[in-house]
Amino acid sequence: MFSLVEVTDREKEKAFIELPVKLYKNHPYWVRPLDNDIRNVFNKDKNPCFKEGGECCRWLLADETGTYIGRVAAFINKKTDSLDKYKVGQMGFFECIDNQEAAFKLFDQCKMWLEQRGMEAMEGPVNFGERIEWWGLLVEGYKENPVYGMPYTHDYYVKFFDAYGFRDFFKQFAYRTHLVMESLSKIVVWKADRILKNPDYTVQTYGDVGKEKAIEALLAVYNKAWNLEVHGVDGITREQVEALYKSLQPIIDKDLIYFAFYKGQPIGFFLMFPELNQVVKHLNGKMNLFGKLKFMYYLKARKIDVALGQLFGVVPEFQGKGVEAAMIKRFTECIIEKGREYKYLELNWVGDFNPPMIHLMDYIGAKVVRTYVTYRKLFRDDIEFVRSADKMQNID
Repeated sequence: MFSLVEVTDREKEKAFIELPVKLYKNHPYWVRPLDNDIRNVFNKDKNPCFKEGGECCRWLLADETGTYIGRVAAFINKKTDSLDKYKVGQMGFFECIDNQEAAFKLFDQCKMWLEQRGMEAMEGPVNFGERIEWWGLLVEGYKENPVYGMPYTHDYYVKFFDAYGFRDFFKQFAYRTHLVMESLSKIVVWKADRILKNPDYTVQTYGDVGKEKAIEALLAVYNKAWNLEVHGVDGITREQVEALYKSLQPIIDKDLIYFAFYKGQPIGFFLMFPELNQVVKHLNGKMNLFGKLKFMYYLKARKIDVALGQLFGVVPEFQGKGVEAAMIKRFTECIIEKGREYKYLELNWVGDFNPPMIHLMDYIGAKVVRTYVTYRKLFRDDIEFVRSADKMQNID
């Protein structure tokens, strides 16, 4: 009844990219991603995962008439969680009609492909790249537009993952708060003021420090705040940071990027950007000349009222001392004082294995607006399933 076709040429790649357009036709909340954002995930010249030994394969699923009704990708990302005692592959970019047999056909193909390469489990739906993009299955928040770089998925996908034997490995929450001082709790204000009144500490914007100092600060803090052993996230090189700043240059708002210093040494950062899906939803996936003109119009005309928090880090020895609060309070003050257009702050990726960050969200008056689940499917019965949050507790 169903047949699988590997994506091996431009025609099939176009079908892979455009399949969701049919599945979400006239859907009020789905936002079509930029075609190139999806295409570049699978481009060996654009995605560094390939250079690090990663592998990837994509398939389309056709019905008896030859009409494409589903898609999926399977991949092996060498930046896997070192806490696992078994080998984990990944699957993602899953889309399908409401038919369990069709969905299982796609899951089976991923499982077979990964087992052939020595994998003992698969995680998904995730990205063939960094966690901050295209990660997780939407399980709550279907009446919200997705933010830039994150998926919006049909609610019936949940039953497919559950029935196939995927299990909840961790949840990730998207929080939103209104940008008014009253949203900050007294504890946050007290902690922030204590830091900001101490001359040993400073909190500065990207505009204050300039590009070179911003690169050095991000590099230093990132590699201290995260590590592969505890967080499943590898370090970052100077070349990667420079490439990140270069790629983001057109959308950088100097009032949305903050760095914290102690006696001149970087100890924290808070990277936010305009929420680009408020623009992307007008482009129909195309960043051609006309698309670029529309993009710049909406960006420059300040039609975006949400600041999207993408990366937040404080080095371990300064965590819990109020540095996080100081950066958030300074940001809120700056937006209010300058009369900027931003009305809301969204924090895109807060894992349930990170209780301190969840507590901070409560303190700044942020509420969960979307919930995603990252699932795992074990290939053998003798492997013990342990959720990510439980592994973190065992380390602590």
